[in-house]
Amino acid sequence: MAKHRRQAVRHGYVVIDKPAGWTSHDVVARVRRLVGERRVGHAGTLDPAAVGVLPVAVGLATRTVEYLAESSKAYRAWITFGTATDSADRDGTVISTSDPSHLALAKVAKAINAFRGAISQRPPMHSAIKVDGRRLYDLARAGLEIDVEPRQVTIHDLRIVDWTSPVLCLEVECSKGTYIRSLARDLGDAVGTGAHLSHLVRTRSGPFGIDDAVTLEELERLLGESTWDQVAYHPDWVMRHLSALVLGTQQAIEWGQGKPISVNTLDGITATVRAYDADGRWLGVGECDPTATSLKPVKVIPTESPSS
Repeated sequence: MAKHRRQAVRHGYVVIDKPAGWTSHDVVARVRRLVGERRVGHAGTLDPAAVGVLPVAVGLATRTVEYLAESSKAYRAWITFGTATDSADRDGTVISTSDPSHLALAKVAKAINAFRGAISQRPPMHSAIKVDGRRLYDLARAGLEIDVEPRQVTIHDLRIVDWTSPVLCLEVECSKGTYIRSLARDLGDAVGTGAHLSHLVRTRSGPFGIDDAVTLEELERLLGESTWDQVAYHPDWVMRHLSALVLGTQQAIEWGQGKPISVNTLDGITATVRAYDADGRWLGVGECDPTATSLKPVKVIPTESPSS
C-alpha cells in the first residue's frame, strides 16, 4: 500500500546569509532539516567560497523560484591582480603570475568601462553549466578543456569601491547568468596582469537584500521563538513587480479548475500576473491573452493550503 506524503504546512522564502565553505545545496539541506519540510530549493547558486544572500524557497514558494531566478543580482567583489587561476577564483590552481606593482588605478578604471552594459561573457570551466549532459566542473576535474560558448549578460552598474594594490573592490549589479569570476578573469586579461576573484559577497538577489538575510544559526533560533509568518516571506514576494488581479467568487472557482478567466481590460497589466481571491488569498500565476481579453492560469495554488 502506497504511503501518503504529508502535505507541506510551511510555505515561503527564508533568506540565508550563506557561510563560506558551504555549497548552496548544503544550505538547502540544512534549511530542510530546520523547517521540517521536504520541498525546499534555492535560486541562484553561490560558489562555496562566496557568502551573502541566498534565498531558499520552502513549500509552495518553490513554484515561484523561476521568477526569482530571472531577477538581477548585486555583489561586492574583491579582485586580486597578478595571479590567474584555472577556476578564476582563489580556490583554483594558479596558472600564471605576474608583477602587478606597476598597475595604476587609472588603467584599471579605464579597462572597466568595457564591461558595462550588454557584454559577451565566457563562463569559467569550473561552473555548473552542462555541455552534452556533463557539468563543466566535472570535465575540468577530469582534465578536459573545452570551448565554452560565450553568453550575453548585462552589467547594469559597476562601481569602484576601493583600490589597495593589487586588490580592487567593486560593487556590481548584473543580470542573471553573470559570472563575477569571469569578470575578474577578463579584467585581469584586459590590463595584462591576470587576475582572480579573491572574495565575493552577494548583497542582493531580486527583492532580497543583505539586511534581509539571517545566518543558519539565527534561523534556528527564530524558528523556536517566532511564528512562521514572522520568519518567512510570502511565496509571491518575488513577483511584486508583476500586476496583481483580484478575482470574483465565480472567477476564483473557474481559476481553480484551470479555466481561462475573462477580464474587462488588460491595459496597463503585465503579461504575467498574480491572482488573488476577494479574501486576499494567493491563487497563483496567470498569463494574459490580449487577443481574447482573458487570463490563463499557469500555476494554480490550492486555497486549502496555507498561503504563507
